[in-house]
Amino acid sequence: MSNFDRNTSFGYGRGVARPTTAEIDQGLRAYMLGVYNYMTLGLGVTGLVALGVYMLAVARVAPGAIELTSFGHMLYATPLRWVVILSPLAFIFFIGARANAISAATARNLFIAFAAVMGLSMSSLLLVFTGVSVARVFFITAAAFGGLSLYGYMTQRDLSAFGSFLVMGVWGLVIAGLVNLFLQSTGLQFALSIIAVLVFAGLTAWDTQNIKDMYYSSDSYEVAQKKSVFGALSLYLDFINMFQSLLFLFGQRNN
Repeated sequence: MSNFDRNTSFGYGRGVARPTTAEIDQGLRAYMLGVYNYMTLGLGVTGLVALGVYMLAVARVAPGAIELTSFGHMLYATPLRWVVILSPLAFIFFIGARANAISAATARNLFIAFAAVMGLSMSSLLLVFTGVSVARVFFITAAAFGGLSLYGYMTQRDLSAFGSFLVMGVWGLVIAGLVNLFLQSTGLQFALSIIAVLVFAGLTAWDTQNIKDMYYSSDSYEVAQKKSVFGALSLYLDFINMFQSLLFLFGQRNN
């Protein structure tokens, strides 16, 4: 499953007027830098875990040929694979349910743990797609994400009108993705991937604007750090979902 609900209850201070003074703008830049730093950390953890699990799960038996190790067989060819596939979704619902009750330090630790669980789940992509195509799609996603996030940060247009529509799209993708886990329809997967790219492209800009709006100069350090973590989580999910969708569309599969 490639789509995860990234709109649970992470909204702190939504609707706060955007800061306009030079002093507040300096604080806003530092706050946004913290958000992107946390997001980059999460992506790094996901990539390292995915690569590490893949290396433990496969063994090369000949040039260009691999087979699953006992660990890989347990992970990908037994009922445990359903736990691996569904655990990120369960994790994100847990974080959303506890968002208002946990501290900033706990939120940060949960985010890193979630990124590791996502890496475990995404390790199977390295079995399906070539390493070159995974790297290529990653950089394509990074370029697209950067442009969309910059637009969300810089635009004076209020993007909130698109919010409900985009969130409904996410829920539709989640439900359809769960159904397709059992149908295994390549046609449906192709259609869902196209829709997901469009939905998460819009969410990237919308989330960036919302994260910017969440900033308030009088926030305590604890509140500001918590906002940074949950803002990073929203953008992380936008990136991951867009990456996976583009990979299904343009990735080169292993023979």
